Amino acid sequence: MTPPLPGQTSLVQGTFPELNPPYRLLLGPGPCNVDPRVLRAASAPQLGHLDPFLLDMLGTIADQLRQVFQTQNELTLCVSGSGFAGAEAVLCNLLEEGDTLIAGSLGFFSGKIAEIAQRIGAHVILVESEPGQPLDPQQVAAAFARHPEAKLFATAIAETSTGLLQPLEELEQITHAHEALFVVDAVSGLGGIPINIEQMKIDACYAGSQKCLGALPGLAPVTLNAHAVEVIKRRRRPVQSYYLDLLALQRYWNGDHAYHHTACSNLLFAMHEALRIVLEEGLETRWQRHRLHGQALRAGLQTLGLTLLPRPGYELPVLTAVNLPPSVSENQLRQQLLTAYGIEVGGGLGSLKGHLLRIGLMGYNACRKNVETVLAALEQLLPSYGWPVQAGAALSAAATVYSQEDQASGHA
Repeated sequence: MTPPLPGQTSLVQGTFPELNPPYRLLLGPGPCNVDPRVLRAASAPQLGHLDPFLLDMLGTIADQLRQVFQTQNELTLCVSGSGFAGAEAVLCNLLEEGDTLIAGSLGFFSGKIAEIAQRIGAHVILVESEPGQPLDPQQVAAAFARHPEAKLFATAIAETSTGLLQPLEELEQITHAHEALFVVDAVSGLGGIPINIEQMKIDACYAGSQKCLGALPGLAPVTLNAHAVEVIKRRRRPVQSYYLDLLALQRYWNGDHAYHHTACSNLLFAMHEALRIVLEEGLETRWQRHRLHGQALRAGLQTLGLTLLPRPGYELPVLTAVNLPPSVSENQLRQQLLTAYGIEVGGGLGSLKGHLLRIGLMGYNACRKNVETVLAALEQLLPSYGWPVQAGAALSAAATVYSQEDQASGHA
């Protein structure tokens, strides 16, 4: 056989080594390491997307999601795709060309709401906050006063680009006072922070599988109430996306199971098991776990002399955004964490690129071991940048948080 020319690839069989990915501790903004139970479920025999067993499981997953979302919404299902698929599905079903959307941008991810709506052809009114700052409800009210025709208001409850937890109560009241739909991005929050669709009066919500829910990437849970569904039914034109048509997906998931697309059975197995784990633990217990470990991580980071990006009191428990001193290279520090310790963390996005670490504690990864692992690694690495660190101080600060929690719960 003639050997391949320079630049050509050999087609001889057996020249490709077996794939053997390295282990990483995924402490970034997602995806996260998952419970071994989820991996075992994902390795079950593959089924066709119209198999009776799979179709029956779709109903079970929808019921599990209703419990996690805390809603009775009939239209509750998973879109095949990432969290952005959920965002596009909700927005392109509710919006038509020429509609007005008020978008509450807290950073990179909630900012994409405006971009998606613009691509749909909607008229977007952007209300922005400074990085790490919550939205000003008065600015949202002013936007509605200027644009009473607004069809919906959309923002995020958990902005992972800045580590911000956005309060929703006032925003919901303003939105519904103007008879608009209230849409919430819960991609990073669902399963890790308190979210109650009914009590929060959220009309439409979308999330992601690979963060606090503890499943594998590739599914986007969505839920819409009857009012939002009626808005879709009253559209002047069909939804511009066949793949993301929520009424068609509802028929596949919760109706007569008419074919819509080829859903991946193994991703659905993983989601089913992840939701079982969430509900076994209990929502209140799970929220408390994320709150505790986020608090311990923040205490350790601040003891290292680092400052947090979000305004005090608005820190997101599941994702901590910490400012880096000018002497510390974000890219180099992240590479050191990855190569020396096998720890993946996130960096800054947009204007924050090069200035921020984003450390996630989501789902299976929200535990004391991981808090202490990343704090110990930072204690070792930061002195090489000339940043003064007292050995053991960060771990001691985190331990104090855990001790106080034990005392408060009567475990001491």
